[in-house]
Amino acid sequence: MEKIKVIDKEGFRLDKYLASESKYSRSKIQKLIKDEKILVNEKVVNNNYKVNLEDEICILDNSELEEIDIKPSNLEIDVIYEDDDLLVINKKSGMVTHPAPGNYEDTLVNALMGKYNLSHDKIRPGIVHRLDKDTSGLMIVAKNDYIHDKLSKMIQDKVVERYYIALVNGTFNHETGTIDAPIGRDPKYREKMTVTSQNSKKAVTHFKVLKRYKNYTLIECKLETGRTHQIRVHMKYINHPVVNDPLYSKLVSDNNFGQLLHSYKIKFPHPRTGKILEFQVEPPHEFMEILENITKE
Repeated sequence: MEKIKVIDKEGFRLDKYLASESKYSRSKIQKLIKDEKILVNEKVVNNNYKVNLEDEICILDNSELEEIDIKPSNLEIDVIYEDDDLLVINKKSGMVTHPAPGNYEDTLVNALMGKYNLSHDKIRPGIVHRLDKDTSGLMIVAKNDYIHDKLSKMIQDKVVERYYIALVNGTFNHETGTIDAPIGRDPKYREKMTVTSQNSKKAVTHFKVLKRYKNYTLIECKLETGRTHQIRVHMKYINHPVVNDPLYSKLVSDNNFGQLLHSYKIKFPHPRTGKILEFQVEPPHEFMEILENITKE
């Protein structure tokens, strides 16, 4: 991360200013701006932004990852389905999807590299969508570039159906609902996302009640979009945060298990053959034990 304070060249376009004041090329700067990796006064801006004196610019560059030799590991992977083109895996809670600053080992990518010859992206080979570290469940992994591109387009076009189970705080008076609320980076806490109209993207989550408990509700969520932390943010937004969510809930237990959110079903046409594939897995035993315990309350 690099921080720059504007002391001259007021009125310069942001990309032109940073190309002259930082180590990055203008094209690299433009890409970082597009990827929301450059903040001005803790806010996301576009290339056309003209700098002002005293502006504080923060460059969040992940290029250090590109210099890291991502090493394969022998970590176990729970493979639900495999063919020549793709894998469907059941990611365990606690496993990070891909390497990031401060965590270059023991991720799903390290485990995949230890067993498969994946390509396309040096840092995220085969990864076409991700699950948060403490979210368990089904993920699709591409085994070649052709399938990677096809799957990415399918997810973008909402062809891949993704269903989650979540235990949330509080009880619902209704059976189903849709949350249509845009999500963007929280300007005060950069590790969080939030519902906001500023520098945000459309986010839609459909949910239905599966079971009610005394102080909790078990729900199914279907993603229409796939924003970072989407279900967790949307549940907090309607005042029903996911149980044990360390970022978005004030009620967090002292056990080592994270938020009770599990990707339990996925359905999509095979990107090469068109055959409909559908898979379903139960939540991990820790999740089920918590459900059993609150049933007794």
